Amino acid sequence: MFISQKHIPRRTVLRGLGASLALPLLDGMVPAYAALRKTAANPVRRLGAFYVPNGMEMRAWTPAGDGPGFELSPILGPLAPFRNQLNVLTGLADKVAVPRPGEGIGDHARASATFLTGVHVKKTEGLDIRAGVSMDQIAARTLGAETQLASLELGVDSVETLGACDAGYSCAYTNTIAWRTATTPLPMENDPRAVFERLFGSTDSTDAAARLARIRQDRSVLDYVGDRAADLQRTLGPGDRTKLEQYFDAVRDVERRIGMAEAQSDREIPRFDQPVGIPDTFEAHSRLMFDLLALAYQTDLTRVGTFMLSREVSGRAYPEIGVPDAHHACSHHQNDPAKLEKLAKINTFHMQQFAYFLDKLQSTPDGDGTLLDHAVLIYGSGISDGNIHFHMDLPVVMVGGGGGTLKGGRHLRYANDTPLTNLYVSVLGKLGVPVEQFGDSTGKLPYLSEI
Repeated sequence: MFISQKHIPRRTVLRGLGASLALPLLDGMVPAYAALRKTAANPVRRLGAFYVPNGMEMRAWTPAGDGPGFELSPILGPLAPFRNQLNVLTGLADKVAVPRPGEGIGDHARASATFLTGVHVKKTEGLDIRAGVSMDQIAARTLGAETQLASLELGVDSVETLGACDAGYSCAYTNTIAWRTATTPLPMENDPRAVFERLFGSTDSTDAAARLARIRQDRSVLDYVGDRAADLQRTLGPGDRTKLEQYFDAVRDVERRIGMAEAQSDREIPRFDQPVGIPDTFEAHSRLMFDLLALAYQTDLTRVGTFMLSREVSGRAYPEIGVPDAHHACSHHQNDPAKLEKLAKINTFHMQQFAYFLDKLQSTPDGDGTLLDHAVLIYGSGISDGNIHFHMDLPVVMVGGGGGTLKGGRHLRYANDTPLTNLYVSVLGKLGVPVEQFGDSTGKLPYLSEI
């Protein structure tokens, strides 16, 4: 680490010709020697929660063996490069998603709405929705005090659907997993251009024609600030110069891909209608959104993110991997081997996109380690067996070092029906946001550290 007597203000941005660009967290942004304390003893920690719908092909999910000697299952196979920071958690339950007497069906809405809240939701198709504050927002109240954005909510599916998306339940319950208050769901943004503008700012008009004209005129925001960036780089230490160059490369790549998506936005897409700026394949779209979240972490614009790879009751098909059938239909497999195989393919495809994100974080330096070393990332679903809408024995993994607070490389098997919220009580504590109780929690989840 390069140490000097110079101190760059933490909220420094490069400005020029009406454009501004936030910078990554550099060593020089912390006063001399304090950087050592910040990066080694008390690194910046980040939280991410990632949701997949319609349950899982559990026979292709659950690993063989417990503890450090477990064997990765087919669906978890893409996580092999991150095994040393991986914990597979078996036995956790989302009991508050189970219907109460008289409520009947609606398990999909209850699954996503309770996944991060641990609170049974009110059954309604109207505006009188009620769930609970989600754990990411509990974390954001503390971690967001030092960032421009308290949290970032991303998705791949459109959330423009209104009314009832599951029997008797408002679409608000299936459109998000993040709730600021019990009555305020936070929408998942699926337009990469909108996310980029939220993160980095823009003077562009919201008119599509004006935005495209601006893109043609000024291909990269870096053109505005290039001279200022060069001046800044001359004042930085070797480590910060390398970090800044990597960051600028990442920004250029994201801008290039957004521009390509917008240029291709008039292509006919037979599977579904897509708004301007959204890539025409699930893989390209999800990876671009993951890149934006990685940039948000890297620039320290936010330390809390939620991401829905798809919505509950999703009818999306995946012909690119040989599954022309709707996802939801595949999840109601009735133990048909053909449907189970297709469901496992979808589950694995989702995991491959998550692994792409993990690789980005692992490849991005952060203090004395990487972004992945200092993150706590939770991936899972509020349903295990989609055929019967089972909310017990959920598919959940946790990846990341948590800034030295987590031990990985294990399959941890807990007692059946252990509340999923016990995990959140433990994670919040490791993030420096201790809570005594959350949702239906009964205590902390053991065995996560053991460093």
